[in-house]
Amino acid sequence: MIRVGVVGASGYTGLELVKMLVSHKEFELTYLGTTSGDAMIEGLHPSLSGVITMNVKVATADGVAQMCDLAFLALPHKASMGFAKELIARGVKVVDLSADYRLELETYEKFYCEHEDRENLPQAVYGLIEYYREEIGKSSLVASPGCYPTATLLGFLPLVPYIDPASPVFVDAKSGVSGAGKKLSETTHFVTINDNIFAYNPLKHRHAPEIREKILKVHGVDTQVNFVPHLIPATRGELVSVYAKLSDEHLGIDPIAILKERYKNDPFIRIRTEPVDIKSTAGTHFCDIFAAVHGNGLFISSAIDNLLRGASSQAIAAANLMCGLDESEGLPVIAYVP
Repeated sequence: MIRVGVVGASGYTGLELVKMLVSHKEFELTYLGTTSGDAMIEGLHPSLSGVITMNVKVATADGVAQMCDLAFLALPHKASMGFAKELIARGVKVVDLSADYRLELETYEKFYCEHEDRENLPQAVYGLIEYYREEIGKSSLVASPGCYPTATLLGFLPLVPYIDPASPVFVDAKSGVSGAGKKLSETTHFVTINDNIFAYNPLKHRHAPEIREKILKVHGVDTQVNFVPHLIPATRGELVSVYAKLSDEHLGIDPIAILKERYKNDPFIRIRTEPVDIKSTAGTHFCDIFAAVHGNGLFISSAIDNLLRGASSQAIAAANLMCGLDESEGLPVIAYVP
């Protein structure tokens, strides 16, 4: 068995990691940690009562290293890099769910803060499974993408070669409230979000440079990405719509055929012939994608579970590959639909 731990077990993504790890055939959950006080996991997450009894400790690098071969860091941005640096020095493999290793140094420091682990940053592999599967399998540090970049890139990347590179791309993203985490705020208050929908940080969100950077890395195309996220009155689920202009020489493309060819060997990508919805992917690792063309206009729509494919199950898939296991081990596949 491969010993694994979760640092940041008190949050929503931490809960989802624990739920998958308790039934994983090859991973043994040996450590749970937070950055606050000691607790029992079933006290933090009552849904785990009768499933697992385990102490959640104040996390230390030494404690994790003594108990784990691999650690999932479900910590806030800016908090992970110091912890990851110490774990890597102790020989522990790391899957980081924050943004701390997802970006190039210059981009990260422009939109977040000064990076304190410049030595390991270049060694981190971006955890978008369908594009970096081989590199992930050889890595000891994976930067697992968040929900918005995951849904956007999985839908858009196969079709980037067909767009007009001089025209801006517009991304309209809508996420359930769990994507904002457990921290209380006015925008996630029931009275605010119930029967409501609204944009936040329009055209200024820091996922835009991440999406732009990954498009450039995969295709060598520097695209102007106009990204607008929204909160919707749902607990989980995410729908991302991308609007782009086709180049003149590609007006007659069949986007569905292109998507099917690109993802023919990727079992967790489902190409739909009708517009997608969030219920069909809720509770699963699947990403559903639809696309259509009208004249020179290209429309792409992707649906994922923001807590799973957009966070925890994607991290589990990366860990499977890092440990030489079947990528699909422990990943949920049945949606929460009636």
